[in-house]
Amino acid sequence: MLAEIITIGDEILIGQIVDTNSAWIATKLNENGVRIKQITSVSDEKEHILEALHAAAKRADLIIITGGLGPTNDDITKKTLAGYFNVGFKRDEGALEDVKRIFAANNRPLIAINEQQADVPENCIVLRNKNGTAPGMWFEDQSKIYVSLPGVPFEMMYLIEEEVIPRVNAFFQLSAIVHHTILTAGLGESFLAEAIAPIENKLPAHIKLAYLPKLGQVRLRLSAYGGNKDLLKAEVQQFVDEIVALIPEYVVISEDKPLEKAVLDILSEKNLKLSVAESCTGGYLSHLFTQHSGSSAVFLGGAVTYSNELKEKMLGVKTETLAKFGAVSEETVIEMAQGAVHNFASDYAIAISGIAGPHGGTDDKPVGTVWVAVSGKSKTITQKYKFPGRRVQNIERAAINSIILLLKLVREEYA
Repeated sequence: MLAEIITIGDEILIGQIVDTNSAWIATKLNENGVRIKQITSVSDEKEHILEALHAAAKRADLIIITGGLGPTNDDITKKTLAGYFNVGFKRDEGALEDVKRIFAANNRPLIAINEQQADVPENCIVLRNKNGTAPGMWFEDQSKIYVSLPGVPFEMMYLIEEEVIPRVNAFFQLSAIVHHTILTAGLGESFLAEAIAPIENKLPAHIKLAYLPKLGQVRLRLSAYGGNKDLLKAEVQQFVDEIVALIPEYVVISEDKPLEKAVLDILSEKNLKLSVAESCTGGYLSHLFTQHSGSSAVFLGGAVTYSNELKEKMLGVKTETLAKFGAVSEETVIEMAQGAVHNFASDYAIAISGIAGPHGGTDDKPVGTVWVAVSGKSKTITQKYKFPGRRVQNIERAAINSIILLLKLVREEYA
């Protein structure tokens, strides 16, 4: 069964807000056996919305619409839907009760424009919104289902989980969908495809393999479609095991998880502590780790030593090392990493120093030159990178590749 998501609002098209609703809705529908055919964003214009609705009805069985249900003149979704179905309006007493309750709870006066939130197209089933004044609307028309929801995320989420998903499951006979993701790092997409080609070539028609590359890592997603979910899971797992066995040195985890979180979990399982010594990444590496709940079980912290003076004072980098080799050098990052392990009492430390750009490069150390060192229980390993991107991309690449280098050393020392 196929679905299409239509988001309505000029604020999306001009980049004022990011459409996170569609990603969340797609995830929830997919978990329940609904495949997303297309996601479309349209402006607050009647003809544009109608055009999107007609096009979606040709492609999908379920059309989910978000946005444009507010009380002001620029919110035209209800009027447009009434025109699309060629119906008038009715006042829903349940929706009106919800509006009155919310205004009373907030001690605000109820005016006519707010009461009009309870006016809905005559042919809809009202989905009562316990978290806002705009009700959701469910339409059944020529074997198609149309659902109109508020654009406010927490209101939309409530209606999807409490109203839409149960109704979709009851209305449609849904097939099973199974996804399994393998996170790999250290091997480019084309080389990875060549390495696992023998397995990919024997996948049956109902199992698809997708490559999802991102800054030094590639997620491999196996997706299976069929009738029996348990059988699909077992079949997919067989191919997952074959892929992992073929490229074990590049597999981080057989799970859909961010790289830094996967590495944090590996360190946590071994009761290991981590610190960092950042220069050109300016704290971005620390952010990657600390954005995850529970990171404090592993991540102790570290230092952003942007200046040479702080490299010396906080990490013990020798003055003569900096004078002879410079801040962006193998010798300096080694001393940074070893100083972090010693001064911060961690089992492992990552050190990064480089030229993020757009200025500061030289003939022998151009913009994008980054040195990374990782120090562990028995040795320190290093890697030099020459990144081709701009400043932000170089910072991101440096951080991600340092995590990959950390994983390499941990695996060597705890093989």
